[in-house]
Amino acid sequence: MGWRCLSLFHRNRHMSSRPSPQAVAAGLIAAFVGFGGAFTVVVRGLSAAGASPAEVASGLMAVTIAMGLSGILLSLRFRMPISVAWSTPGAALLASSGAVAGGYSYAVGAFLITGALLMLSGVVRPLGRAVAAIPTPIASAMLAGVLLTLCLAPVKAVAVSPLAGLAVVVTWLAVGLWRKVLAVPAAVIVAAVIIAMTTPIPPAVTEGLVPAPLLVMPHFSIAALIGTALPLYVVTMAAQNIPGMAVLNANDYRPEFGPILRNTGAFTLLAAPFGGHAVNLAAITAALCAGPDADPDKDNRYWAAVVCGVAYVIVGLISGAATAFIAAAPPVLIEAVAGLALLGAFGASTSTALSAPDTREAAVVTFLVTASGVGFFGIPGAFWGLIAGIAVHLINRLRMTA
Repeated sequence: MGWRCLSLFHRNRHMSSRPSPQAVAAGLIAAFVGFGGAFTVVVRGLSAAGASPAEVASGLMAVTIAMGLSGILLSLRFRMPISVAWSTPGAALLASSGAVAGGYSYAVGAFLITGALLMLSGVVRPLGRAVAAIPTPIASAMLAGVLLTLCLAPVKAVAVSPLAGLAVVVTWLAVGLWRKVLAVPAAVIVAAVIIAMTTPIPPAVTEGLVPAPLLVMPHFSIAALIGTALPLYVVTMAAQNIPGMAVLNANDYRPEFGPILRNTGAFTLLAAPFGGHAVNLAAITAALCAGPDADPDKDNRYWAAVVCGVAYVIVGLISGAATAFIAAAPPVLIEAVAGLALLGAFGASTSTALSAPDTREAAVVTFLVTASGVGFFGIPGAFWGLIAGIAVHLINRLRMTA
């Protein structure tokens, strides 16, 4: 009886806790970094998948609100700082793969399949283990190949528009010397100022302050399943969910993985008909919310993730304005900012891909096939890169055991 009363006391103490100023500040910074650092990648990815400007605005709104609500519910349920983000590698995959065969409605169908696979991973453990069984260097090589084209964009921006390109890149470098996590958002702000000064701003920017969700009727095809849904699911699991759990574990939080996958999968399913591609565990923003800077009291840091989620929902409601602003901007400048946002992911994935000597050859093959952008039968290169890398890896293993 005494232990039960003590347990109830602790539970009530945590439930009655209030967010500290540190937690609020950490949550707001995480939201600023999470949205400002990569929303250009999401916009670019949805556009490349065939979405119209209005559909891009709807998709950005849907995925932002979904990741905000998902993070709030998970953090309050587990009383842990569980930050949820959109799948930045997934958006980069869409950007590098180009328009989905059949049109944007088939991309939306692929988003729904991705959400279903994420949910199934939380229910059917062998499915999650199957993804985890893909050698990490090969999965990382596929991600690096997907990111390569976008990561070259800052160099191209300097060549095409030297003053504007250099202003964005120098800002990224200078702010990065002071605080790395703010480097990309600072570059976004500079790019926005340059665009505002040099580009006529359309009325759609102010109109975008009013939420305008667009429901897209999904269509399904084998090509979209294999070429978009499966690679999107793999990169979301391998490059976001698994590292996100690692960040939480490193900060001494150990939530159950299954409920998290079911939650993020469900919100992906809810956002998909409106153009949201995928939500998942965050990594960078997870570190901001789960670290000691968020609150000295480890049991009170979940408020940082809650605040971050609330900020995402608010920003998501007016994200149409950001989409309209980007649509009016020079594409080379937007791609440059997106490339800067992905440099860290590209460096980490490249390093991991080449780290193990026994899988290095397979990883190089995966990278080259994926980066080539060459597809077959309407299926983009990311899938074929993964298949080629796994095939080379299995052949090498057979050769070693023969």
